[in-house]
Amino acid sequence: MRLADRNPQVAPARLVAELVPPPRFADARFATYRPDPNEPSQAAALAAVTAFADRLAAPPPRRGFFRKAAAPAGRPGIYLDGGFGVGKTHLLTSLWHAAPKPAAYGTFVEFTHLVGALGFAGTVDALGGLRLLCVDEFELDDPGDTVLVSSLLSRLVERGVALAATSNTLPDKLGEGRFAADDFLREIQALSSQFDAIRVDGPDYRHRDAVDAPAPLAPETVRERTAADPAATLDDWPALLEHLARLHPSRYGALLDDVTLVGLTGLAPVADQNTALRVVVFVDRLYDRSLPVLASGVPVDQIFPPDMLAGGYRKKYLRALSRITALAREGATR
Repeated sequence: MRLADRNPQVAPARLVAELVPPPRFADARFATYRPDPNEPSQAAALAAVTAFADRLAAPPPRRGFFRKAAAPAGRPGIYLDGGFGVGKTHLLTSLWHAAPKPAAYGTFVEFTHLVGALGFAGTVDALGGLRLLCVDEFELDDPGDTVLVSSLLSRLVERGVALAATSNTLPDKLGEGRFAADDFLREIQALSSQFDAIRVDGPDYRHRDAVDAPAPLAPETVRERTAADPAATLDDWPALLEHLARLHPSRYGALLDDVTLVGLTGLAPVADQNTALRVVVFVDRLYDRSLPVLASGVPVDQIFPPDMLAGGYRKKYLRALSRITALAREGATR
């Protein structure tokens, strides 16, 4: 079957119901996070997020008739800042599992899609009763979306919702010019006092043992291996890109329902920024579902041209390359 032949319809209620950690992180817990002993910031981040979870789980302070309410023990939000593959998402999903419910979890992009589906007021109402909202991959490269989501989070904090967020720094910018707390606090002034920012450094765990993408497969090999799996899909890369352009990105997850393996032939660098940004969302949904990839054409780490990797959306593209390379390695071992 081809993904390009699928046209899923996604009701707004499904978008809300799916605000939970993705299958890849369904079993993530604080106890299974393994800090790198050479990176002390990872152990410190684990301790800080665990303490935040404990504070959320603690009963609220009692108020007497003549007694003022106790001051909060800390800020209502925690923000994990670090490079690719240092375990921030593992920590964030562990927090979701440990926190009292109701709680919601989604990527920055998923929350912008939710506002598009429900409207701003509808989204505030849908999420306003939560105990915790987790936002993975917070992004500052689109001013409009940044203002939208920061306004949403401000409204939710007013309703007593605790926040947790992660974001990526560029690996070559750690320590200087980094996307870290300074940029976050500057760009989202309304939320600056709500977050405790925690730095998480280290190498990308997805590529500790191998850095380069696996060699591309022959088109015949991709076709043979996908034909052997009745739940696999097989698409020509240009045709799939055209199909993604016709679908709203909020439907990319449903596009992969019941799929176990994704085959792609004719992989080539994308030609424009809009296509590249759609590919980023598509790769994120592949990675969420732990779907191995079989590909022919250029190596998977060459789908974004050098000029894009040097541009304003480079952190998105680097994250996507890290993820699709890991999925291609998984596919190569099948």
